[in-house]
Amino acid sequence: MGTDESGKGDYFGPLVAAGVYVPAGQEDVLREYGVRDSKRVSDNRVRELAEVIMQGYPHSIVAVGPEKYNELYAKLRNLNRLLAWAHSRVIENILQDVPCTLAITDQFGDKSFVQNALMKKGRSIELVQRPKAEEDVAVAAASILARSEFLRRLYFLSQDADMKLPKGASPMVEEAGVALVRRYGPQVLAKFAKTHFKTTGRILAASQEPG
Repeated sequence: MGTDESGKGDYFGPLVAAGVYVPAGQEDVLREYGVRDSKRVSDNRVRELAEVIMQGYPHSIVAVGPEKYNELYAKLRNLNRLLAWAHSRVIENILQDVPCTLAITDQFGDKSFVQNALMKKGRSIELVQRPKAEEDVAVAAASILARSEFLRRLYFLSQDADMKLPKGASPMVEEAGVALVRRYGPQVLAKFAKTHFKTTGRILAASQEPG
């Protein structure tokens, strides 16, 4: 299986981890569909590919919405530990359904973070963490699922906010944050954003300025 995440660099929206089990001989099938690292695929195509993957392959998606994310981050004080927790849950969920001996995930932090977060079933498999793991088609498929779920949840958060919440952490994101704070007050950021980002300080400062 491969696991990957989406949303860790996006100020607004959830953190999403996903995993996909790809049986032997299926790698070429996924490549034929055009499965590759989600960063190289348009949002619309990500959604289409996610449907194909979810219908054809055992998978798991673990999404941590902004409010829960902020609560967990306040406890753990470490993004890599939070990522490890999410990846390990994905691995455990898939192992409930399929016997798998190898999990490949992108390299973040110390490999022991994920190993230590795994429970009994997860500790029986070989865990490989490496940079640019999305070159493996199972990891690429996981990145597609994670991004698709991130986009879906960001859309619904935008509906709740009654304004478009942009992806990433750009000046456009800060402008949206300032508009949110001016409309609803500073406490609103905890509902929609990852508040430990330095972006929060800039938004709060700018929202105090005239205009």
